[in-house]
Amino acid sequence: MEIILLVVGPTQVDYAKAGLADFAQRISHYAKFRTESVRDRAAQHAFLKPGDLLVLLDERGQQLNSIELSQRLQKWMNSGPKRIVFAVGDAYGFSAEFRAQAQYELALSKMTFPHDLVRVLFAEQLYRAFTILRNEPYHHEG
Repeated sequence: MEIILLVVGPTQVDYAKAGLADFAQRISHYAKFRTESVRDRAAQHAFLKPGDLLVLLDERGQQLNSIELSQRLQKWMNSGPKRIVFAVGDAYGFSAEFRAQAQYELALSKMTFPHDLVRVLFAEQLYRAFTILRNEPYHHEG
């Protein structure tokens, strides 16, 4: 199984490139992970394959804490998809057709973030979810 962060356009700012590379390397200890950048909504839609589990990262989605995300991730992985695709939309979000294919919509926050920052924030939360599942000390409950 592969986990893909599907984004529109390349990561622009250096801090986001560095952060994304750092967390991608960390995640690779737990799962096959990559970021895939496409040029537009049409290419995002065309990227999907049968058997993919699509999760939209969207401010209108459900908010989960880190432990809930780790539990949800485990359920998704156990459901047997070939790929779990986490998608970040363009400046206008997602097309209705793409949204209709999603099995889940996840909000990182009620706030709006720059697309490059969302990539890093999500990668960190994905890494955190894996460390929670493995009972590793990265995550501390308050």
